[in-house]
Amino acid sequence: MKPKIVVVGSSNTDLVVKLPRLPKPGETIIGGTFSTAAGGKGANQAVAASRAGGVVTFISKVGDDHYGSQALEGFKQDRIDTRLVGIAPATTSGIALIFVDDRGENCIGVASGANDALSPADIERAGDVIASADVLLLQLEVPLATIEAAVRIANRKGVRVILNPAPAREISSEIFKLLSVITPNEHEAGILTGTQLSEDTGIGEAARALRGLGVRDVVITLGPRGAFFASKDMHGFVPGFDVDAVDSTAAGDVFNGALAVALGEETSLQQAIVFANAAAALSVTKLGAQPSAPDRKEIEMMMKR
Repeated sequence: MKPKIVVVGSSNTDLVVKLPRLPKPGETIIGGTFSTAAGGKGANQAVAASRAGGVVTFISKVGDDHYGSQALEGFKQDRIDTRLVGIAPATTSGIALIFVDDRGENCIGVASGANDALSPADIERAGDVIASADVLLLQLEVPLATIEAAVRIANRKGVRVILNPAPAREISSEIFKLLSVITPNEHEAGILTGTQLSEDTGIGEAARALRGLGVRDVVITLGPRGAFFASKDMHGFVPGFDVDAVDSTAAGDVFNGALAVALGEETSLQQAIVFANAAAALSVTKLGAQPSAPDRKEIEMMMKR
């Protein structure tokens, strides 16, 4: 049976400019190409989870505008339950302005719009849906009070909670103790723990620090190198997959969506990370956030490599 995944988070439209390199402050670079794509960390993770094999319900807010209508249509095409995606009146949908360079690196600025209107009251109304999930997946592009409300409901009902702490923000000590899995990247792990991380040092220390805050399992994503995990009885690196990167915009979101599905299928943490690494690697070979999320068959073929 397919796992039931509930995603609480943001929905944006990405306005993407592809450039030879990322501009410095005050610099204008000519010659880029422009495209639009559906995005937002919550929406990206919902799409990734659905394509990876989950039955997904998305809890979010969009604006009363063209971008919001487009987002809702896209979710339906990906078989995502949108009953709990509200429309915020007289509010714009979230917008992300993204520069991507020839190496696939990016920088992003976000206008949150309707995402800021997703409230704890919306979460309380969705309590029964959260309680029936196998996995609750969250990020930090919507108000923290909303995230905390969802975590508390899931914890009371015994639902596994995955928090992708992106963008990195201060999280209360109480919430750390209610998390099943936390999935920062190196930068976010450093901010959350006050640890200096480099390619070779600090990763294990940061993972231990996060477990010391009460999180059961820690997964620190390391881009093309893969991920480091730490749980009660095991820790170690899970290598990534070697691909030619085009755009890394949604790699972390695809990783988290796929991880939620694998854990919802009761896969071991280590094998779930392999599955998520394969999905993330495939995502960086395509432009755009949601357009880059692979389907289950693609992920399984990558794993066979």
